[in-house]
Amino acid sequence: MKVTAVAIALLTSQVTAFTFVAKSHSAGTKLFAERINTQVDLDSPKVATMEKLEPGTKKVYCRCWQSGTFPLCDGSHMKHNEATGDNVGPLIVSVPKSE
Repeated sequence: MKVTAVAIALLTSQVTAFTFVAKSHSAGTKLFAERINTQVDLDSPKVATMEKLEPGTKKVYCRCWQSGTFPLCDGSHMKHNEATGDNVGPLIVSVPKSE
């Protein structure tokens, strides 16, 4: 199998796109080697929430992992954003009323 310089360059760029960075808050998408969730169900291999929403309801879910009411948002992301310069916000889900 012949490997060209272009193939090597493509493989190298793919590998470097997923470099782990410890505590870097620079622009761009990077995977972080440190734990994001430091509070919620830490002994579980995965934190998953399933909820059935009734027609006409709305829920605001936490995406910063800092909420004291997790999985619901309590606005803790605002303090996190001020401290880090991040722009994380909640996930808002609404179900239209049935007609």
